[in-house]
Amino acid sequence: MNEACAHVIDDDDAIRDALQWLLKTRKVACQTWDGARAFLDALQPDWAGCIVLDIRMDAMSGLECFDVLRARGNTLPVIFITGHGDVPMAVSALKKGAFDFIEKPFNDSDLVAIVIRAMEKDAEQRLALSQHEAVSERLARLTAREREVMELILAGKLNKVIADELNISMRTVEAHRSKVFEKMAVRSAVELARLLKDNPV
Repeated sequence: MNEACAHVIDDDDAIRDALQWLLKTRKVACQTWDGARAFLDALQPDWAGCIVLDIRMDAMSGLECFDVLRARGNTLPVIFITGHGDVPMAVSALKKGAFDFIEKPFNDSDLVAIVIRAMEKDAEQRLALSQHEAVSERLARLTAREREVMELILAGKLNKVIADELNISMRTVEAHRSKVFEKMAVRSAVELARLLKDNPV
């Protein structure tokens, strides 16, 4: 997977260069793009980090770029750079799921702080997604009978009750219970319940 990076998209060379210099001096990995289309054409699904996006650009506006990103299902946090008159547009973008916006002329430390927060949020989202996928894969390895037993364990039923309900022996329930715990990588019913609560599938 690519290293987490702040992607700066701005058609103003001076602003782009200034932002790149600022982020690199604060040890934030950065890549610049001179327009939304160039970025969208290059964008890969595994890119991590955030996007710093000028709201007003000639060929394709930041808002249009943001709409394309969301239509593609891309979840990279987006920070809009706005001029004074663009604040209402930026607030509207926040309601659509943008991470934040910062007004020109901006304070360097404020911008860097927002970028770092956005990159941390992206890292948290990716970790949660990978954990969710790992749990889904473990569930997929359970047999139909193991799933039945698991659901009854989660309902708090004792082995004897599970054996009666499924018309199988206690020994078979114990074997299934052991397999469920092994495949789900947990040691107890409490751990199993917590795992599935934190990663609903």
